[in-house]
Amino acid sequence: MLDVIHHPLRLTADPARVVVRPFHIPIDAGVSADRPGRVRRIVDAVLALDEEMAEIELELVLRDFEARHWQTRAVFITRYAQIEQALALDGDHISEMKRQLIGAYFCHEYSYAAAALMNPSVIAHPDQTGLSKGAVRIAMSLRAVGEGHISSVSFREGILGPGPTVELMPEPPFATAADSAIEVGNGAIEVHRHADSSLSGTVLFPMTAAQSKGLEDMRLVEFTHDDGSREWIGTYTAYNGATIRSELLRTRDFRSFTLMPMSGPAARNKGMALFPRKVGGEYLMIGRQDGENVFLIRSDKLDHWGEGELLLVPKYPWEMVQMGNCGSPIELDEGWLLLTHGVGAMRKYSVGAVLLDKKDPSKLIGRMSQPLLSPADEDREGYVPNVVYSCGGMRHGDLIFLPYGVADSSVAFAFVSISSLIEAMR
Repeated sequence: MLDVIHHPLRLTADPARVVVRPFHIPIDAGVSADRPGRVRRIVDAVLALDEEMAEIELELVLRDFEARHWQTRAVFITRYAQIEQALALDGDHISEMKRQLIGAYFCHEYSYAAAALMNPSVIAHPDQTGLSKGAVRIAMSLRAVGEGHISSVSFREGILGPGPTVELMPEPPFATAADSAIEVGNGAIEVHRHADSSLSGTVLFPMTAAQSKGLEDMRLVEFTHDDGSREWIGTYTAYNGATIRSELLRTRDFRSFTLMPMSGPAARNKGMALFPRKVGGEYLMIGRQDGENVFLIRSDKLDHWGEGELLLVPKYPWEMVQMGNCGSPIELDEGWLLLTHGVGAMRKYSVGAVLLDKKDPSKLIGRMSQPLLSPADEDREGYVPNVVYSCGGMRHGDLIFLPYGVADSSVAFAFVSISSLIEAMR
C-alpha cells in the first residue's frame, strides 16, 4: 500500500507581498517641437517645484510607502539614475530630494503573488550548517503570479525533519527584486540578490524581451559536475505573451544568478527537467516535445538540446490526454525516480511516478498504474480547478519530500515512503 503523509502546512497567494518595480513609460512618447514626451514633462514639472514643495510631495510619498518596503529611498535614487541617463540630465544641479521624487514618479508597487502561488520545486540548501541529526535545510522555488498574469520566481527556505516534518522560515517583512542585470553574451544576463536581502525575501522578475510576460515553472536541481563541483540549475519557461522558449538559471551561491536561453529543437517547448549529473558521459534532460509524450534528450552541452527519443506515452486512463515530468529525476539505489504528471478526463491533473534504469535511463523498469497524488475534494477548487502539479521533489532519508501546487492557487506538502513507492511501481 502506498504510504503518503500529507503535511498540514499550506502556502497561499498573498496580495500583501509587494515590491517596488520600475513604472515604464516610453522615453520618446509624444515628442515634438512643441510637446515634450511624458517622461520629460514629468521631470520638468518636478524640477520646476521649489524645494519646500518638493519636500512636501516626497514626504507624502514616503508616508504612504516607506514602511511597506525595504530601502525605499535607495530604490527611488536607482530609478532616478536610469531616467537621468535616458534624458541626459545634469544631475549635479538637481537636489537629492528632487532626485528621489523623480524616481518615485517612475516606480510603482507590484503585488507579485496576488493572483496565484503554485508549482514549487525543492533542493537541499547550499548551507547545511548548524542542523540537528536527520534534519536538512531546503530552498524552494515557487511560481508567483501577479497583476497582468505575469509570473515571477520567489523562494522560501525551511528545514525538513527529522522524519516527515517541514518547517519554513518566516518570510521577511520586505520583499526585494533581484536587480543589477548585466548582459553577459549570447542573450544571457546576470542578476544579483541584494547583499542585505535573504533568499526568502528575493523575487526574480522578467528582465528580457523573451521573458517579458513571465518566468514560469522553474525546475531546480543540484547538479554535480565531473570534477565534483556543485551548481544549482533551474530550467524554466520564458514567455513574452505570444511565444515560449526554455531557458536556464545557473547559480553557485543563490546570490548571483545567470539567466540564459537554450538552443536546439527541444528549447521551443516547456517543461524540461535536467538530470542531476551526467550519465554515460552525457548531459540528459527530460522533455515533452510534442505536448503529449515524455522524451529523453541527450547533449554534450548544457545549453543546446535536440529532439531526443520517445520515453513514455500515456498508458492509463488518468494520463490519457497527455504526460509530462514533475521535476528532475531523483537518484535512488534502485534507479532514477521520475515524477510525472498525467492529464485525464475533464482535464484533471494527477502526479505519478516511473523508475528508469540507473545506467541507461532510456529503459523503463517500473511504472505506477494509479496516481501518487490526485485532486481530492478539498483540493479541487481554485484559479485552475482539478490540478495537482509539482516542479520537483527531493529525497529525505527513506522518504520523498514533495511540495506541489493545488489548483494553481496554493502549495501543499507531502511525504511518501520510498519503499512503498518502489513497490507500487513493480
